[in-house]
Amino acid sequence: MEIIAAYGTAFVILAIIFGLYMTWGVGANDLANAMGTSVGAGAITMKQAIGIAVIFEFLGAVLAGGHVTTTIRKEIIDPSSIVGSPEILVYGMLASLLASAVWLMVASAKGWPVSTTHSIVGALVGFALVGIGPEAVYWPKITSVVLSWIISPLVGGTISFLLVMSTRVLIFNTDNPLKNAKRYAPVYIFLVGFIISLVTIFQGLNHLHINLSTTQSFLIAVGFGLFTAFLGWSFVHKIKEDKEANRDFNFASVEKVFTPMMLFTACSMAFAHGSNDVANGIGPMAAVISIVGSGGEVMQKSALPLWILLLGGSGIVLGLVTLGYKVMQTIGKKITELTPSRGFCAELAAAITVVIASRTGMPISTTHVLVGAVLGVGLARGVGALDLRVVLNIIISWLITLPIGAGLAMLFFFTLKGIFS
Repeated sequence: MEIIAAYGTAFVILAIIFGLYMTWGVGANDLANAMGTSVGAGAITMKQAIGIAVIFEFLGAVLAGGHVTTTIRKEIIDPSSIVGSPEILVYGMLASLLASAVWLMVASAKGWPVSTTHSIVGALVGFALVGIGPEAVYWPKITSVVLSWIISPLVGGTISFLLVMSTRVLIFNTDNPLKNAKRYAPVYIFLVGFIISLVTIFQGLNHLHINLSTTQSFLIAVGFGLFTAFLGWSFVHKIKEDKEANRDFNFASVEKVFTPMMLFTACSMAFAHGSNDVANGIGPMAAVISIVGSGGEVMQKSALPLWILLLGGSGIVLGLVTLGYKVMQTIGKKITELTPSRGFCAELAAAITVVIASRTGMPISTTHVLVGAVLGVGLARGVGALDLRVVLNIIISWLITLPIGAGLAMLFFFTLKGIFS
């Protein structure tokens, strides 16, 4: 308690600095891969991606998550045995933030799309092992995280594969592809609106004290889906056949139909990211601030002030702007060649998978889901459409995220303990 009283201000300043660094990494890696399909497919420009991210990232964080966060992220560790030594938890949270941030910076510079959730989980486990003891780790949770390496890309890839095949049957392999693209575009856009509103209703709205039944949730989602379908139709029905462009590429006019459709999926991916992953960057920061603010009380949950949310959102957008292009290139161009129709299928598949996971408790990583969805899109054209060397590098980066996060957290934990104790 004396250490908290003596160094409380320093801990809060470090938490803010490390939290900003971490959220910068989240933007450079996680948000970049969420937007990478849209940019890679040529549906939106980098500037548009940033604009969409600024608006919908904040909306997702405020409406569908972030107001109350478990300070011990997703019950990965149990701090009950160190209640009398809250400074140990402070060192651990700071070390975990810094460890995750460093790894995300390295991965982003290499263009590897890694999971921010897994990097913070690995860091928390590393701290717990040396700071509390192996018994403090919820090992079944770690098992579920490891399972998500298989489950996430498999589900996302399967759904995106089926969506690509549906566009072939309903649109591309028909006598009049452009006419059918316009006919079915509102159906696909309805799915986007329906799915993303379900994510919001199922995962968020608790802090707004809105409790809806399953039937009410589905009715609202259908209404929002119909609204987005109408908006999509108003964009799509104006598109005319471009015979000049069709000379170079038979389906150029059809792909133009999918370009405005990708605006909807880009917005939905930024929104889903805001609702799901902002807490990865600001959860440990909020934990340190709550411990210092309460004079050393170790709380499992803490209210999340709006300024922390805004700080986290600012860091994320800054990360996207400064280093996000590396991961965007990997997701959007290097795994497989994306067109607006393929990119749309990948992003819609990712959104559907997130909804399924939020209702079933299935352990997933949004990064792994999206990479799996892009792989599924590529596989629809055959294994030859994938750059297997890039895929192998991505898989290796996934496998080493947990142990590297843990190792760095151990190093930083002992460093901080040595400085302040």
